[in-house]
Amino acid sequence: MTLSIIIPVYNEVATLEEIVRRVNAVALPMSKEIILVDDGSRDGSRDVALRLAHEVANIRTFTHDHNRGKGAALRTGFAAATGDLILIQDADLEYDPAQYPLLLDPILKGHADVVYGSRFIGGGPHRVVFYWHYVGNRLLTMLSNMATNLNLSDMEVCYKVFKRDVVGKMTLHEDRFGFEVEFTARIARAGWRIYEVPIAYYGRRYDEGKKITWRDGFRALWCILKYRFI
Repeated sequence: MTLSIIIPVYNEVATLEEIVRRVNAVALPMSKEIILVDDGSRDGSRDVALRLAHEVANIRTFTHDHNRGKGAALRTGFAAATGDLILIQDADLEYDPAQYPLLLDPILKGHADVVYGSRFIGGGPHRVVFYWHYVGNRLLTMLSNMATNLNLSDMEVCYKVFKRDVVGKMTLHEDRFGFEVEFTARIARAGWRIYEVPIAYYGRRYDEGKKITWRDGFRALWCILKYRFI
């Protein structure tokens, strides 16, 4: 069995090598392939990603000529993935790869097809930042749950792991952070078995590289309505 770890990269030169090191340091009962997708970085991340693919046997790098968004980078990664399972990993250090065994456990035990991490049900350290982001995340999750009839606690979370068939049977359209809403709506409609596990969260401030903004929140609201029906 192989786990494909998709890492979208946009201006993450300060953290990219470290996150790759941490991903490869995790001991798992399966092989790992790391797929880096540089999404038009302007800070040297692309050069680092290409060098890592040359130096490390289990890394492949793909590049976008200009910034297209996280959703577009993930679609590139999904198309390239060869693993039985796929896991989404941000290129910053907000999410700790040491939690992979916890995320994979419900799938490996045969209970789940899709597993979400959750920053809001305990399970580890949680950096105290951005009250209004917290409110926005909870509101978007609630509205998404109303549209999908799920009871997720953290729809917007990065950490999602799933069987390869899950994305093999869907067509995704969202280029930016609307991916989270679209993906959730489509797996709910398809009837996949979904679990959540608690994760730690080491959040960043904007001066440390955080990218999601209030504009993405408004797009997510529109996506909740849009993907309720298509």
